[in-house]
This record gives sequence, C-alpha cells and structure tokens, in this order.
Amino acid sequence: MKELINKLRDIGTLTKEEYIVLIENRTPELSQYLFANARRIRELHYGTDVYIRGLIEFTNYCKNDCLYCGIRRSNMNAVRYRLDKKDILACCEAGYTLGFRTFVLQGGEDGYFTDDRITSIVSDIRRHFPDCAITLSIGEKSYASYKRFFDAGADRYLLRHETYNCEHYAKLHPTNLTAEARRQCLYDLKDIGYQVGTGFMVGSPYQTAEHLAEDMLFLEKLNPQMVGIGPFIPHHDTCFSRFPAGSSELTLFMLALIRLLLPKVLLPATTALGTAAPNGRELGILAGANVVMPNLSPVNVRKNYTLYDNKICMDAEAAECRSDLEKRMQAIGYQVVTARGDSLN
Repeated sequence: MKELINKLRDIGTLTKEEYIVLIENRTPELSQYLFANARRIRELHYGTDVYIRGLIEFTNYCKNDCLYCGIRRSNMNAVRYRLDKKDILACCEAGYTLGFRTFVLQGGEDGYFTDDRITSIVSDIRRHFPDCAITLSIGEKSYASYKRFFDAGADRYLLRHETYNCEHYAKLHPTNLTAEARRQCLYDLKDIGYQVGTGFMVGSPYQTAEHLAEDMLFLEKLNPQMVGIGPFIPHHDTCFSRFPAGSSELTLFMLALIRLLLPKVLLPATTALGTAAPNGRELGILAGANVVMPNLSPVNVRKNYTLYDNKICMDAEAAECRSDLEKRMQAIGYQVVTARGDSLN
C-alpha cells in the first residue's frame, strides 16, 4: 500500500481502482506513513503556519430540504434567525481586532438575502476592511449573481460538492437538486476568478469507497484552491437521525490523501472533525491541514445554526476561541498566524 501513497505523492494522481484499494485496506500503520508524508508536503509549502478564518453564520433560513441538514426547510423545530448588515459588520470589527484577516459569510439559501443585499454587505466589508479576504458560502446561484458578488469585492467562494456520484447525491438531496448543477456552479465560480473551495462529507449515508474515489478524481479535475471535508454527523430532526456518524479516522485519511493530491491547497481542519473527536482539529493539522475556522457569530445565535448535532464552540466568545486554538496549535508545534492566507494552488 505504501507504494500507492508514494505514487500519489510523487506523480499527483491515482486511478479510481487504486484509491479504492487504499481506502479499503488502510491500517493504523499505513495511516501514520500517509500522515508523515502529508505533513512534509504541507510544511514544504506553508511551513508550520495555521491560517484562521472568521466564520460568520448570518442566516439559518434555507429554501432547500437536504435530507442530512439540521436547517433544512421542513425542520419545523429550527429556531430561525438572520443577522442584518450592522450585525455582520460588528462581527468583522471584533474579528479584525483579534487578528482575523479573512471573513467567511456562511448561510442557508435564504431568499431574503437578495443579490442587492449580498452585494451591499460585501461592498461595505470591502470598504471597511480593505486588507481582508471575503469568502462567501451561500449555496447555488446564477453565474450573473456570482459575478456581481465578485465585482463587489468577494475573493473566495466555498461550495462543497458533497458527493460526486449522481446516484449517491440523489439519495441525500430532494429531486430539485442535482450533482450536475452543483458542479456547474463550481466551474462558473472558477471562470469568474474566485478562489474556489469545495469538499465532501465522509461517511454519509449510503457512501462507498468507490464514491470517495470518485470525489478524489473530481478534485484532481477541478483543481480548487480550498477543500473542506468532515465526517457526516447526524442531526436529530432529519431523515438520517438514526444513521451512524462518519468516521474521524477515515476523514483524517482522506484529508492526508488530498494534501498529496493537491500539495498547495488550503485544507481546513473542520469544526465537524473537532466535533467528532475531542482533539480532531489537532489531528487534522497533523494529517496535513493548515486552516481552522473559529466562529465570530454572536453567541446568542450560534446554537441555532446547527447543521448537525453536538457542534463545538457554541458558547465561547470569539476571543476565547482564538486563544484556545492558539494554545492547541502551539502544543503540537504549529502557530496561528495573522494573514489573509491566500492559496498557493
């Protein structure tokens, strides 16, 4: 198996069958060999720096009804909220003072936030914080909408493809959403000039090693600037509430494979990974990740942005999260840095 890891490291590609063999035959010893290679590649390009992104979850309204998501439209138990532009700018101000130089505006696909409103928010953040990167993560939009946001000052866009396989995608989403449409949005974003982030869930219902292999081949083809992956974690108010959570062990294995596939990519140790394992984010960094995303949202609304159960950092103030992360990273030989942290990919 080590020869396959060496091949991915040295040539930057594997076949679908080779990925499947690696995934299905992984062992703790093989994982440690993979992680060591991923760390060397990551440190070659990014040293021991860990970039922080200030996450602002500004709305949990969503028109979609994705079967795994806690803020899905049909969840009548969700307590809905929206932050207005003043609230969002206050989050940015607090984050800037703490050293954040990237803000990630994430929300459900909320019709209240029209193109005009999003454009106004983005342009105001750009005007007040000209040295910061602005990332949007607000779902599927038209090419024209994406272009407006880009022209207003957005630099990056996160849109996880969730799963490449169309049949698998259909098992996780309502019929009005398709894998093909999702992927087209990613190509539109790249065409416009965004730094593009995508990603997938690990261990989602009905997922196979073949699906994960197809995800890896798609990443090779798309060549994004960022890839965010995390374990599937069920939410009690969804159709998949009784399904088992995805494995943090497999998530770490996939993280490290992505680092070898895309050596210069920005790779977060996600909140979901930190939720799945107490030291999940540290393990993610040690598996080749180089980004963490503390929450800048007001504490009083965080508990309502629950895509999955038992999400971490719900009650900690932004400064507390930042300080805790610094200590955690220092303990494993890495350091949080104040920088935009643009992708080298």
